[in-house]
Amino acid sequence: MGGIIAYILQSGDPGYSATVQHGLMAASADQSTGIIWALPAYQNISVPGGTSTAFGTGLANTNNIITQNGAGTTYAAGLARAYRGGSYSDWYLPSQDELEKLYAMKELGYGDFAHYYYWSSSEHNANYAVTQTMSNGIQDYYNKGTTHYVRAVRAF
Repeated sequence: MGGIIAYILQSGDPGYSATVQHGLMAASADQSTGIIWALPAYQNISVPGGTSTAFGTGLANTNNIITQNGAGTTYAAGLARAYRGGSYSDWYLPSQDELEKLYAMKELGYGDFAHYYYWSSSEHNANYAVTQTMSNGIQDYYNKGTTHYVRAVRAF
């Protein structure tokens, strides 16, 4: 599988099906313990096409960030997208709401998360992106040049 089940979609969630189980899988380990959100040239520029905080938008966010920053693994979205756990190639940086699901999973005793801030794929504005601390669940935003943890996710 390449990871651990982080969330099973519920009625009302985007992509929910009463006949086929879908959800969110998290990588079993962090991809980084300290990486920037965007390359220096783009740390003060909004992502073209924007990003969303909503559950189910992390992949689109990640693709938009990569379109802006280009190929590479020296920034959060590029690193998450390059992850190949379980031989899958559809990993991405979770949106703000998807990252919240990872925190809830951690609180239930699943997943080995550090007690630090993790990047989401959701921008706060041109200069800042949303983070989630796994020690107490607080979501905040930091300058895109700050280094934080990354944990890739994928939909199934």
